[in-house]
Amino acid sequence: MKRQRTITQMREKGKTPEKQLSDEEILSIQEKDFRLLMLKMMQDIGNKLEAKMDTLQETVTKEIQDIKLKQEEMQNTITEIKNSLEAANSRIQEAEEQINEVEDRLVEIMDAEQKREKRLKRNEKSLRELWDNVKRNNIHIIGVPEGEEREKGTEKIVQEIIAENFPHMGKEPLPQIQEVQQVPYKINPRRNTPRHILIKLTKIKDKEKTLKAAREKKQVTYKGTPIRLSADFSAETLQARRECHDILT
Repeated sequence: MKRQRTITQMREKGKTPEKQLSDEEILSIQEKDFRLLMLKMMQDIGNKLEAKMDTLQETVTKEIQDIKLKQEEMQNTITEIKNSLEAANSRIQEAEEQINEVEDRLVEIMDAEQKREKRLKRNEKSLRELWDNVKRNNIHIIGVPEGEEREKGTEKIVQEIIAENFPHMGKEPLPQIQEVQQVPYKINPRRNTPRHILIKLTKIKDKEKTLKAAREKKQVTYKGTPIRLSADFSAETLQARRECHDILT
C-alpha cells in the first residue's frame, strides 16, 4: 500500500514519465496486479488492433468495391467495343456483298455490251456486203462538167467516154448499160464540183473490163477534160480500202 501511494504521488507530481512509472509498477506490484495490468494492456492493444482492422477492412472493402465498379465499367466498355466491332464487321460484310453484286452486274453488263457490239458489227458487215452486192455492177464517173447531160443525155456521155478512151473496146460488144443517173439527184449550190454519173451495167465482167482499161490508160478524159472512173462501194468499204491502202503504202 505504501508503494502504491508513492507511485500515485509521483504521478501527481509529474516527476517521472508514465511509461517509466509503469515499468516501475511492473517491478513493484504483486503478481495478481501484474496480470491484471497485462490483461488491460492486451485489451487496449486488442482494441486498437481491432479499430485498425476495422479501418483497414473498410478501406479494403471500399477499394474492392471500387475495383469491382471499375471492372464492371471496363466490362461494359469492352462489351460496347465488341458490339461496335461486330456492327462494323457486319456493315463491312454487307458492303463487300454489295460490291461483289455490283462487280458481277458490271461483268454481266460488259458481256452484254460486247455481245451487242459483236452483233452490231456482224449486222453492219452483212448490210455492207449486201449493199456492196447491190452496187457490184456500178461504175462512178467523176468530173464530167455539169450541164452536159441536158444536151446529150447521160447514156450518150458514157458512150462518148468509152469511144474516146477505149477505142479498142469498139471491136467488142459495148458494155450493156442497165441504168444511168446522176448522183445526187439535185444540184447542191454550195458545191462547186459536178455531180457524179452512176452507171449500172448488166454484167459484172463488163464493169471489171472497163475499170481495168481505165487503170491501164491511167488518164481518162472527156473532151480533153480529165475525169475519173471508180467502182461503186459503200462508204464503209471505201474507208476500209483507204485504210488498207495507207498500210500498204
